[in-house]
Amino acid sequence: MQDAKFFAEHNARHFWHPMAHPAEMREHPPIVVASAEGVEITDVNGHKTLDAVGGLWNVNLGYSCQPIKDAINEQLDTLPYYSTFRGTSNAPAVELSVALTEWFKPDGLVRAFFTSGGSDAVETALRLARQYHRIRGELDRTKFISLRQGYHGTHFGGASVNGSAKFRRNYEPMLPGCFHIPAPWVYRNPFDESDPARLAELCAAALEAEIKFQSPDTVAAFIMEPVLGAGGVIVPHESFMPMVRDICDRHGVLLIADEVITAFGRTGAWTGSRLWGVKPDLASIAKGITNGYFPFGATMISEKVTDAFESNRDAFGAIGHGYTYSAHPVGAAAALATLKEIDKANVAENAAARGDTLLSGCRELQDRHSIVGDVRGKGLMISLELVADGETKQPAGKDVLEKVMQTAYENGVMVRISGNIVILSPPLVITNEHVAAILSALDAGLTAAE
Repeated sequence: MQDAKFFAEHNARHFWHPMAHPAEMREHPPIVVASAEGVEITDVNGHKTLDAVGGLWNVNLGYSCQPIKDAINEQLDTLPYYSTFRGTSNAPAVELSVALTEWFKPDGLVRAFFTSGGSDAVETALRLARQYHRIRGELDRTKFISLRQGYHGTHFGGASVNGSAKFRRNYEPMLPGCFHIPAPWVYRNPFDESDPARLAELCAAALEAEIKFQSPDTVAAFIMEPVLGAGGVIVPHESFMPMVRDICDRHGVLLIADEVITAFGRTGAWTGSRLWGVKPDLASIAKGITNGYFPFGATMISEKVTDAFESNRDAFGAIGHGYTYSAHPVGAAAALATLKEIDKANVAENAAARGDTLLSGCRELQDRHSIVGDVRGKGLMISLELVADGETKQPAGKDVLEKVMQTAYENGVMVRISGNIVILSPPLVITNEHVAAILSALDAGLTAAE
């Protein structure tokens, strides 16, 4: 590997980073991570930090999970790649499909369509939703409804149902037929409603009103994250997703659960849908499925949708969709090993316990720091929303957020900032000692920013 001088000279000069302005990256080069072990990362200058970002919501078991690494190496030696387009398959993919249908049985999901990641899995769910209605002769059901602040990836389909303008504006016009309703975000909502249960009712009513306005026979699906992630860690009231399920059923609309972040234990339950006691019609999964060690994802499919496809005998049932790396054997092997390890470690239980402690600590920081306007979270999905004025809720400036992040990093913890929000999504194997370190670094960052 090149030395630190090389990276200082060439950092961010020869490739463009996701979700960043190229000019800004040149002016303020990013941190170059050189190595990782356990739940810590080390940059090219030798500075070691606890990774409270968890890679990108996905390194649930940390960076030293040897069984996953071994599974990848063994599969590379056996079958490094082969296509799973019509006519061929591979052993790890078959084995994984069995394991996943068993894993997601409580969610009512019985089939898997493999993808290269989360955006692919969302795109697949949107396509299958339209196709499901076409199979049934409902040719006008092409529209999608989603939540403002929701995040569903970067493909044109996923970006079109994204609920934030910053992921859409520079690429418009987007996919036609996509509509958005208010999210059950207690801190900021158009109803000025502070009661979570009442807000859930209002947002659910907005969904039903939008379906009726569009005409139910034109709406294919409603898509939502059980807990909204990139939009600021927005935790709906426990009644919201069940109400959504009921509304969708009454109007013949499919419910797509975007579980890319929430599956595999991050919320303190094994899936976000299970957290709220709901069975979706389709679900997108990725991220934690391989612990971040290999790009991989899947769309999980309910029995209702499965029956429509598998009982079909004309061209409408043929899936004209897929990816070169669908069901990649190395990714499937990594996923199989990951499922075994997260089950063995019972990471969902640890995420719930450590998440409660971290959330409580962040609320104590809110009491001590006036720039913290709101703290919210579920499991190990937690955010602190920073404001310039607590009364008006005016968002804190970019310089404030960067000061928090930089100071926390200098104090040994990597956090993520998105707009005026500090996001925490550490590995699901963290201990109480790690929680204390995160809170201490955050405290230092908030103090410096104030």
